[in-house]
Amino acid sequence: MLDLDTVRTHPRRVQEALRAKGTGSPDLVDTLLEVDETRRRAITELQEAQARQNDLSQQIGTLKREGKDAEAEAIIEQTSALKETIKRLEDEVQAAEEKQEALVLKLPNLPHPSVPVGTDEDDNEVEETFGEKPAFDFEPAPHWDLAARHALVDLERGAKVTGSGFPFYLGKGARLQRALLNFFLDRARERGYTEMQAPLFVNPESAKGTGQLPDKDDLMYDIPRDDFYPIPTAEVPVTNFHRDEILSADDLPRQYCTYSPCWRREAGSYGADVRGLNRLHQFDKVELVRIVHPDESYRALDELLADAESALDALGLPYRRLLMCTGDMGFTQAKVYDLEVWSAAQERWLEVSSVSNFEAFQARRMQIRYRPEPEAKPELVHTLNGSGLAFPRVLAALLENNQQPDGSIELPEALHPYTGFARIGRDE
Repeated sequence: MLDLDTVRTHPRRVQEALRAKGTGSPDLVDTLLEVDETRRRAITELQEAQARQNDLSQQIGTLKREGKDAEAEAIIEQTSALKETIKRLEDEVQAAEEKQEALVLKLPNLPHPSVPVGTDEDDNEVEETFGEKPAFDFEPAPHWDLAARHALVDLERGAKVTGSGFPFYLGKGARLQRALLNFFLDRARERGYTEMQAPLFVNPESAKGTGQLPDKDDLMYDIPRDDFYPIPTAEVPVTNFHRDEILSADDLPRQYCTYSPCWRREAGSYGADVRGLNRLHQFDKVELVRIVHPDESYRALDELLADAESALDALGLPYRRLLMCTGDMGFTQAKVYDLEVWSAAQERWLEVSSVSNFEAFQARRMQIRYRPEPEAKPELVHTLNGSGLAFPRVLAALLENNQQPDGSIELPEALHPYTGFARIGRDE
């Protein structure tokens, strides 16, 4: 969340962020400042009342020691009324603090100055495109036809067992999923990430810490009986790993990678976007998380982006890098890049990674801090994450871009040690 001092000092800048991100009403800032003023005024009155109560208590003790019981009783009557005032003011402060916290949680992160202002995906900037799109002398089949032809994915039985968007992976499809898992994790470890296996359910405090609550509650599945959320991304448990901790400067940076299934309701998705593996309710992903010194976070963002891109380079997939505009970036992000792979049969770009810098936004919610020096006051870290990578659309692109005239699929050489096979289809 935002620092309240920033809202007090730069209210117009925060209002502009609300407009630029298209999140909430700019009037939210004025409402928050009014509540903040009410809270501070109540705190001042409460402190004055408490000081008056302490003063009267001392007077009562002095008068009783001097045998002036009548005068002491008169002051005791004053303290009784003062106690009611103090209780009223304490309730006012608590109510104002609760309302203030609820309002602050609705404020998005401020976009970095380098982020282009825009309203939707049409205003994103394509920074660079890598690789060559495949050219075919035949009509390429979409990945859902290829997956069905080679018995790699069964969407229909997944829908029968659970619902739409919960696929079964079969045979070489399942082995290819496992190969991508190990391939992505090995690359992350080689690039300095500590591998972890994280919980797949989180509590509300963790979801609030990374910004899923209250902003994305409609996208998450929940388990009301136990007050758990199946994770929409491993960003949630991994970033919360250091919640409410104070690290030393020598502890930074921290770099973690993990594999996990992810669950998202994806409410409102429809049309071509949901065909085949394009958009699922359950999918697999390797997540990369960095916790860094504030002065290093934008250098870390470049490195994190290179980490995700290196996996696409190794797989030989054509892709492009997009700098997201203010209106198409997330509630919690200060700056974000998307990586999209080319889908040859669909003739469209598919997002496979978002690489984001949250600056101190998440760290303030989670109170992840560090000490610059052993006796120094703790300061907030910066947090970053990126998909390294999400499996379904990578798999879709591998199938579509590497299909052969006879319907078989040649796999990139980098995956051969992980799959144990070089092709899917004829002459397996």
